[in-house]
Amino acid sequence: MLAHIEPHELAGTVPAIASKSMAHRIIIAAALANGVTRVECNTTCADIEATIRCLESLGTNIERDPEGFTVHPLPKSTERGILKALAGNTLDCGESGSTLRFMLPVACALGADAVFTGSERLGQRPLAPLSDELIAAGCDLEGLGAFPLKTSGRMRAGTFRLPGNVSSQYISGLLLATPVLGQPSHIEVTGTLESKPYVDLTLGVLDSFGINVDVETGATPDGLPLTVFHVPAQSYRTPGTLHVEGDWSNAAFWLCAAALGTHPITVRGVEAASCQGDRNISAVLMLFGARGTRNARAATIRPERLNAIELDAHDIPDLVPVIAAVAACAKGTTRITGCARLRIKESDRLVTTATELSNLGARVRIEGDGLVIEGQPRLAGGRVNSHNDHRIAMMAAVAAARCDGPVEIECAEAVNKSYPDFFEHYRELGGCVELLDE
Repeated sequence: MLAHIEPHELAGTVPAIASKSMAHRIIIAAALANGVTRVECNTTCADIEATIRCLESLGTNIERDPEGFTVHPLPKSTERGILKALAGNTLDCGESGSTLRFMLPVACALGADAVFTGSERLGQRPLAPLSDELIAAGCDLEGLGAFPLKTSGRMRAGTFRLPGNVSSQYISGLLLATPVLGQPSHIEVTGTLESKPYVDLTLGVLDSFGINVDVETGATPDGLPLTVFHVPAQSYRTPGTLHVEGDWSNAAFWLCAAALGTHPITVRGVEAASCQGDRNISAVLMLFGARGTRNARAATIRPERLNAIELDAHDIPDLVPVIAAVAACAKGTTRITGCARLRIKESDRLVTTATELSNLGARVRIEGDGLVIEGQPRLAGGRVNSHNDHRIAMMAAVAAARCDGPVEIECAEAVNKSYPDFFEHYRELGGCVELLDE
């Protein structure tokens, strides 16, 4: 699908979609709980559906309706009284890295003989050292580095060791899986914990289901930071009903569009007290010079003259593409560091962000594991490719607000991964976009 966008001011109010980061975690926890859980979730997307599909393959019954999901948990073994997954089924993760990295340790903890499949790009994304820890805990993994990936054996409780500079999804996957092992486990993370807010989200969901993880911080004998998660031998207990809050990572695109435009934009349904790290987009935009306001359930950005900033993005990696779009029109030179994790996303986002913004006329270069952006008042416009990456497609659409000419986005359907209604909401804010079959 080709998206053809004529530059036009965006303004108004748009509803937040449900946080897929929270939805993944809540639905998985509900599948492992002791009773039925009602999950209030106002939207879904390809990634959430991938997690649901995998849980259903393991034996969970999930009912869908316009307001969310009713999750009937995995059955228990009549012989052993523990959760029992269906064996031999295929778990199709689609393009969702979260699904794969959460469901792999969960399947191993359940002792499911399963076959994981998904997109070619997802199969190539690294799983070590998570896979190493699963193997050390008694699981067999056949076919690492591609799909199909076959699992067998049941994971043992114990101590799992990970460096802090790997994907936080590895830590979250182990946190979700280890409570069902029947014995306490410990997850030791050495070095600075990257993307910590995502781990905090996981801890919050676990707490909602009665799993109280003790977090201990200290240092290794070599003086490196050490974080230890002590996971008790507790069972998931359904809270009855849980609400999936609005998604800050996708709200960020509209708030950045406001910063690039001339009119304010409000996103309603995002919570100021959220644990989502991407709530910091408001603070980042105010560093650029935009004016922002937040209340308990909404966020607004009002445009002002933008000036370059220096930003360490290690806690908000998903926001880098759209922040780079703002920086492309901010006076001065912006430097964004802490971007190493972007190389193993749906695309190599350091390369695709720099390439596609440059195709729109921006002055962007890669420097180490970061971006250097020379700001200018306007961009030219042009044709870009999403590289089948939802955040690159949405970045280009937002950048169109500062372009003198049309913007065309190849493979624009990539937005379906996280935000199927993106272009509909784009139009609601005044955007002029035509979607064409290529």
